[in-house]
Amino acid sequence: MKPLVIVPTYNERENLPVVVAGLLRIPGLRILIVDDASPDGSGAVADALAQAAGGRLSVLHRSGPRGFGVSYVEGLLWALRTEATAICQMDADLSHDPAAVPRLLTRGADADLVIGSRYAPGGRIENWPKRRLLLSAFANAYVRAITRLDVADCTSGFRCWRREALERLPLDRIVSNGYAFLVEMLWEAVATGSRVVEVPITFVERRRGASKLSSRVLFESALVPWRLAARPRR
Repeated sequence: MKPLVIVPTYNERENLPVVVAGLLRIPGLRILIVDDASPDGSGAVADALAQAAGGRLSVLHRSGPRGFGVSYVEGLLWALRTEATAICQMDADLSHDPAAVPRLLTRGADADLVIGSRYAPGGRIENWPKRRLLLSAFANAYVRAITRLDVADCTSGFRCWRREALERLPLDRIVSNGYAFLVEMLWEAVATGSRVVEVPITFVERRRGASKLSSRVLFESALVPWRLAARPRR
């Protein structure tokens, strides 16, 4: 196995050194930081970390339109140009524990996509206010009802892909740019026959920095499941 983890950043300079330190403790794991022209200098922090990482950390500096989805698409295409056989996704805000990455990689031995799940048996969420808990639970129920996806945590951003599963996806046609990107990628994975499994994780609310959740992101997230449901199954 040749694992690589993609970590998109936008104003995460305080969290990034902690995340990278945790990931570098995992033997053989390579890291790609995709910085979305962060005004706080996260890109420069990533460059400094790369210089000290002995070739295990690369940095992709994006320009052009910003967004969660476009950052990930560029990162995934970059990863597919390497020899990586397992490609993971995780947030930079410490809500995803780097120490959980090996569990996702191990489970990926017999799956195409492994989701670090807050809602699978044994999964937990820490330090979220009740309003955020209700919003997340509703969002997942909403996505499942419209798309018929049989996944407990459709909106989790902690994932590990088998390379061959990613190669089957139409990454050049992914149009969602907020967190709806995660739902669209999952829908495409199922549509192309990928075997999806969930591994319980403990999700922890960020301690530093600001959430990227906005009314625009919520609006897109409400519309995308209907657009996906209207697509013909391949």
